[in-house]
Amino acid sequence: MPDTVIDVRSLVKKFGDFTAVDQVSFLVERGQVVGYLGPNGSGKTTTIRVLLGLLRPTAGSATVLGFDVDREAERIRPLVGYMSQKFALYEDLTVRENLVFYAGVYGMTPTEYRPRVTEVIELIGLTGREGERAGALAGGWRQRLALGIAIVHKPQLLFLDEPTSGVDPEARRAFWDLIYTLAEGGTTIFVTTHYMDEAEHCGRVGIMYNGRLVAMDTPSALKQSQLKGPAWNVVADPLIPAL
Repeated sequence: MPDTVIDVRSLVKKFGDFTAVDQVSFLVERGQVVGYLGPNGSGKTTTIRVLLGLLRPTAGSATVLGFDVDREAERIRPLVGYMSQKFALYEDLTVRENLVFYAGVYGMTPTEYRPRVTEVIELIGLTGREGERAGALAGGWRQRLALGIAIVHKPQLLFLDEPTSGVDPEARRAFWDLIYTLAEGGTTIFVTTHYMDEAEHCGRVGIMYNGRLVAMDTPSALKQSQLKGPAWNVVADPLIPAL
C-alpha cells in the first residue's frame, strides 16, 4: 500500500465563473489525522467532493490511495468512508438496521457484516441502543451513528466534513476520542472543521481561504510561522456599536 494516501497537485475546481478551489496542492501520509480549516465557502467541502470523485476537477490532478480521482473514481469509493455535513440516516430504522443497510450498500455479505456491525456498535458507544430508532436519537448519538455508517466497511481513509457541528462540547470531545481510536487502528483521517480548538487534535492542519490553501503544517509550526508580532485580546462593551 502506498505511504502517500492523498496527493493533490495544483487542483482547480470551477463552477461557471466562480473558482471554488484555486491551485491547491498538498500530501497526506498514511495514518495521519489532517484538519482542514476555513470559513463557509472557502472550498473545504468542494475539495473533499473532488477527492471522492463526486466532482470532476477543472484543472490539476489528485490521487487517492494511488487512484486518479478523475479516471478511477469507482475504484476509490469502496476504500474510503465519508461523513457529510448532512449525513443520511434512515430515521424509521433502528441503529442496527441503519448499519446493516449501509453495510449492504458497501457490498458486504451477511457473513462479513454481522460481526462488523456488532463491533462498530461497541466502538461508537451505542451498545444497548441498537434497537432505538435513529430519529429518536439525540444529536451527539446521531453523529456517532453517522460515523459508524462511514466506517462499517473498514475504510482505509475517512473523510469527515464538519462532523461535530451543532453538538455540545462534551459530545465533541467524545467524538474526537473516537477519531483517535480509529487513527490508532491505522485509518487515515481527513476532517474539516470550524473549531480552532479541534485543530490542536490534528497532526497537520490546512487553512483554506477563498478557495486557496494559505497554509498547511503542524499546529505548533503554524503558530510559530503565522503568529508573528504582538497579539491583542480586545474586549468591548457594548459590543454591537464597537463592531
